[in-house]
Amino acid sequence: MNESEYGQEQTAPVWAVFGDLMSGLLGAFVLLLIGVMLVQIELANLLQEEVKKRHIEEQRRMSLEKALAIPLANGRITLTNGKIGISGRVLFSLNSDQLQPEGRKLLNSLVMPLHSYLKARDEMLMVSGFTDDRSIREGNSRFADNWELSAQRALTVTRTLIEEGMPSSAVFAAAFGAEQPLTPNLDETARAQNRRVEMAPVPRVSHSNTTTHAGM
Repeated sequence: MNESEYGQEQTAPVWAVFGDLMSGLLGAFVLLLIGVMLVQIELANLLQEEVKKRHIEEQRRMSLEKALAIPLANGRITLTNGKIGISGRVLFSLNSDQLQPEGRKLLNSLVMPLHSYLKARDEMLMVSGFTDDRSIREGNSRFADNWELSAQRALTVTRTLIEEGMPSSAVFAAAFGAEQPLTPNLDETARAQNRRVEMAPVPRVSHSNTTTHAGM
């Protein structure tokens, strides 16, 4: 064997190893590129879904504003993040669950637009009662605490809506007591804001979901 043949035998394996290394690196790069592309596609889909969701929520908000245009314009109610707010003093006297005439008149004006809105979207109306942080004053034996007062107020509004024409299957009551204040209870002005009733359209629970949960 001469020196030329010996050199070729020594050199050939080096190029083979180099070729295998480059093939491996190329394969890894292709896999990495595919992974990056899949992540980008997933992010694009998530972004598209978020944009679609926000568009639907914006349409929902505008529809609700349109349905309640008159009471909103009169300042009799507020609409924030899809929640219809009514000041407690418009509906009830302090520490009372007896609806005032002005409050009944207001609720009557809301039944028709809310009913049409809920029916068009197959949704329900959640009526929530809230109080300030002060305990029920002594001598008031009707209510044990703010939880009971907020519950009774929510029930009063719910029953009034039904009496004024809202289907009973389209509305339900909830109580939050002094929880979830709009603003810290630092003074009487803040407490007056926290004594309120809110109404919010919510998705109706489907029969399939109810059946599924019942069987679990």
